Amino acid sequence: MGVRGEVRGARERARTWAADHPRAVDAGIALLVQAAVTMPFVVPRPPGSEPATWPAYGLMTLTVLPLVWRRRAPLGVLLAILATSALYRLAVEGPGQPLPYTGLVAVHTIAALAPAWQRLATVGLLVVAVPVSVWLNTRSARELTFSLFVFAAAYVFGRLTDARQRAQRVETERAAARERARIAREMHDVLSHAVSLMVVQAEAGPVAVRAAPERAEAAFEAISATGRDAMDQLRRMLGVLREGDGAAAPRGPQPDIAAIPALVERVRAGGLDVDYTTEGGVRALPAATGASVYRIVQEALTNVVRHAGARTAGVRLAHADGVLRVTVTDDGRGPRPGSGGHGLTGVRERAAAHGGTAETGPGPGGKGFEVRVLLPVPGTLTSTKAEAEA
Repeated sequence: MGVRGEVRGARERARTWAADHPRAVDAGIALLVQAAVTMPFVVPRPPGSEPATWPAYGLMTLTVLPLVWRRRAPLGVLLAILATSALYRLAVEGPGQPLPYTGLVAVHTIAALAPAWQRLATVGLLVVAVPVSVWLNTRSARELTFSLFVFAAAYVFGRLTDARQRAQRVETERAAARERARIAREMHDVLSHAVSLMVVQAEAGPVAVRAAPERAEAAFEAISATGRDAMDQLRRMLGVLREGDGAAAPRGPQPDIAAIPALVERVRAGGLDVDYTTEGGVRALPAATGASVYRIVQEALTNVVRHAGARTAGVRLAHADGVLRVTVTDDGRGPRPGSGGHGLTGVRERAAAHGGTAETGPGPGGKGFEVRVLLPVPGTLTSTKAEAEA
């Protein structure tokens, strides 16, 4: 698996380099074709074969030179190759080539990169040029069939290349859209939670200043702590985005279930009595799953603070049979039409990303509001059993 990963990474780096240096790639292809057409001039030939002269070799090189511009003017390059090849056939006597290398490269390029009208013009041009070339050479049906086959193959492979590149672009765009959605969820969760707690604390501050100054001091400290935590988490996310920037913020791990107690404490400091319980030895979650559980609990508590008007809330994590159940309840006003907005949508998306489900509705006995999330986490079951056997 490690070797496959290294090979895949090397391929990706090669594709990236080729995309960033198209002229170098074209020059390299031209040199490779030049090496191929040079072979008949240097290998021993049977007696009576065409002489390998310098003028013939120079003219053959002239048929290869247009390939350097194959991306910028593919149809023009094909026309130049056909003209110089005809000149080579008619003006000099030199070794022939086992394959029309330059023409095949030009046709492949047109099929892969050129617009539809140039592709259609190329097909029409080949229908005329290939039979004429065969007539000037051997005038055999075998050569005609072979030439038509190799040019058709070059064209088909070019179209397949275009289809593959289109599919890669679509997948890249989809991956970028998924990444934008993920970042939007992360920033929404961080900012929504922090701002909600800070608003609650700020609204309670003036009352606390008059009635209980010590509570006002605690409220301001909670606002400061919440703001610092939000800034730290945003720096982590922005640090991931600043690839290759030497001034990038240091990256740190995303919060997971180990950070939920601190999250609960911050919410308690805002005046909401939150009870946090765990069952079934919930621990050793995969990093991505642990981060999602933290965000789910964070968003659920944010909704309680913003919408519920609750006095108490409960967070319960229970693990059994390879399934983690996350439940967040409150004693507030109950289900609110349209409440939660993007937050509860993000909860459902996070659960679905890990193969789980998320439901919302009335709390126990029809009172309050409840968020219920089920996540399959077979890895935690294995680690718990191993620890028990140890």
